[in-house]
Amino acid sequence: MKLTLQGTGGADGIPGLFGDSRVSEYARQHGGRDVRTRAAALVNEDLKIDFGPDTFAQVNATGSCPRDWSAVVFTHSDADHFAIEELQYAVVPFTAEDQCPFTIYANGTIIRRLRERYPDWPMDMVTTQSFTSFSHADYVVTPIKANHGSPTEDTQNLLIEQNGRTLLYATDTGIWDERTWRYLQGITVNLLVIECSEGFVHTPYNGHLDAHECLAVVSRLRQMGTLTASSQVVTTHHSHNGDATHEELAKWFEPHRILVGYDGLVLEV
Repeated sequence: MKLTLQGTGGADGIPGLFGDSRVSEYARQHGGRDVRTRAAALVNEDLKIDFGPDTFAQVNATGSCPRDWSAVVFTHSDADHFAIEELQYAVVPFTAEDQCPFTIYANGTIIRRLRERYPDWPMDMVTTQSFTSFSHADYVVTPIKANHGSPTEDTQNLLIEQNGRTLLYATDTGIWDERTWRYLQGITVNLLVIECSEGFVHTPYNGHLDAHECLAVVSRLRQMGTLTASSQVVTTHHSHNGDATHEELAKWFEPHRILVGYDGLVLEV
């Protein structure tokens, strides 16, 4: 199983769209891995995770083709993950398709918004629920409950299994509640992609992780055996307000065997 990190930035990317932070200015001047589009990923070439406002740029930058997607799996409805207006470009009059060419898997909040926005558009939509697995092609996907966003929305992280290998894509996590921790007990994760939105700046908001909280989550997963000695750990969903450049984060996480992700990084699970 191959995972491409198409985007690794937070809600307004890096440099921040209107941001004048130190990290934003550094990214504007230096480019490279410090420039981050909104967080999104692609499993192999066919399972798309989130469809945000930078999707057009991401598929061109990574050389992927949306016509190869058989499914789009959403984590939650925040605008940096769910660009509802962009989905119209999948069908007529923008293409020859009269039906959405991929299945959409999403929580009830997203499904409701899609039906309101596209009441007459033939779409294959499946409502997902945390801790309830579903199959698509040869994947088994199990959403797990994240601690992020509105309490009325089932914000999800994603366990994705294929051919005996397991990926946990965990962006917008916050500190999981005990039900999620209990669910992960006994599961072996070969690759964990985990948010580090707040970087070196701790805030009172509990829906994102700073570097110390990210490390605490990883350490607990290692102690539980969910992450083994051979498991890969990679960060994503970085905000310029975290006051950390890519190199600064990489140096901080290196002793802990955590790789700082960047746009275009390809990982083998």
